[in-house]
Amino acid sequence: MSDFRLRVFSSVAKNLSFTKASQELFISQPAITKHIQELETMYQTRLFERMGNKILLTDAGRLLLEHCEKILEDYGRLEYEMNLLRNEHTGELRLGASTTIAQYVLPPLLARFIEKFPQVSLSLFSGNSSEVEKALQEHRIDLALVEGNTRQPNLKYTPFLQDELVAIVQTRSKWMDYDEITLDELKEVPLVLRERGSGTLDVLITALHKHNIKLSDLTIRMHLGSTESIKLFLENSECMGILSIRSINKELYSGKFKVLDIKDLVMFREFDFVQLQGQDTGLPTLFMQFANHYKEKL
Repeated sequence: MSDFRLRVFSSVAKNLSFTKASQELFISQPAITKHIQELETMYQTRLFERMGNKILLTDAGRLLLEHCEKILEDYGRLEYEMNLLRNEHTGELRLGASTTIAQYVLPPLLARFIEKFPQVSLSLFSGNSSEVEKALQEHRIDLALVEGNTRQPNLKYTPFLQDELVAIVQTRSKWMDYDEITLDELKEVPLVLRERGSGTLDVLITALHKHNIKLSDLTIRMHLGSTESIKLFLENSECMGILSIRSINKELYSGKFKVLDIKDLVMFREFDFVQLQGQDTGLPTLFMQFANHYKEKL
C-alpha cells in the first residue's frame, strides 16, 4: 500500500475536509479524491459519509484511522533508521525555537544530534513564537519549533511534544498555604506574565476565553520577555506566575516554588514543528525524525 495514500486519508480524516487536506498536503483536491477512492476500492467499503457539505468517518474509516496512525509512525521510524545507515548528512541547519523550547527542551536534543551528525552545522535563533514564525517566513531559518495556539495559513504545523502551563508562587508567599484557587480568586492575585506574542500568553488567553475571562479582568503587575526573568522576579515577589511545567523542574525539586491548581482552568498545549508549505525534505526532516525518536527521553 502506498505510504502517501495513508497520509492523504489521515489528513482528510483529521480535518474532515478534502479542501483542508489539499492545502495541508500541497496537492490538488481531485488528487485527494482519487487517493480516497482508491482506498475505498481496495477495502470495498466507504470510509466517509457525505452529509451535505460535511463529511464524517464511517466505522470502517475510524478503524482505518486507528491503524493508520501506527503505520505512519512505523514508516517514519523506518525512514529515520534507513537514513542513519547512510549517515552521510552534511550542510547547515538553521533552527528557530520559542523561548521555553530553546531553553528547556532543545539543549539535550541538540547535543545528541551534533554527536550523531558531526558534519551538520547547527545554529539556533530564539524568540517568542511570533518572532520565530516571522523568521521562518523570511527564510532566515529552515525549521521552527513553537508553542501556542495560533496558526498561520501558509505554514505547516506538526505536533512534537505536549506541555502544560501551571500557576506558581515562591514558597515564602502568602499563597503558599493554598493548594487550589478559583477563577474568581485568580482575578485578585497579582500576576507577572509573558509578553504579547509569546506562545505561553496565547495559551493562557485561550484558556481564559473559555470561561469568558479577559486579560483585562486580571490583576497583572508586569509582562516580562523570558521565563527566566519571570522566575527571578517571583523569587523576590508575592506575585504569581504562569509558566511551563518543564521550565520549573529544578525550582520545584529545590522547594523554591510551589504549583497552585486553578479550578476548572485547563492549560495544555502542543510544542509544534513548523515548516513552510511544501518544504519537507533534507536536514529539517532529518532533525524532526531524530527529535521524535528521542522525545520520550526529554
